[in-house]
Amino acid sequence: MAPTFSAIGLAVADMAASLSFYRRLGLPFPAGAEDEPHVEVTVSGGIRLMWDTHASIRSFDPDYEPGPPSGGWAFRCADAGEVEKLHADLVAAGYPSVQEPWDAPWGQRYAQVRDPDDNVVDLFAQLPSPQ
Repeated sequence: MAPTFSAIGLAVADMAASLSFYRRLGLPFPAGAEDEPHVEVTVSGGIRLMWDTHASIRSFDPDYEPGPPSGGWAFRCADAGEVEKLHADLVAAGYPSVQEPWDAPWGQRYAQVRDPDDNVVDLFAQLPSPQ
């Protein structure tokens, strides 16, 4: 049997800060999750997104040291207006903007912000096709 892709993990310095950010993007974490060292949420398609604190990772890998952010997640929005609103809401809440909303040449309204661990998070929506 071949392996089956099942989950993506994110190492975080502060669980409460990270979950607060991702809750703003609609991820449904249970109440009290911010006090846990490991948290999971299942998204469409059955993929699990997992958060582990640095301390939790060190519990089984004592030599673990977080490296610089080297990836990111993308969130599809309903339309360009939602990209604008979500970007503005996140920036107003104190999350740094990486890129203000713009019309990307690949046909999407796009914006980028940083989460509490400095990961870049993309916000996008398909633009209407030119007539």
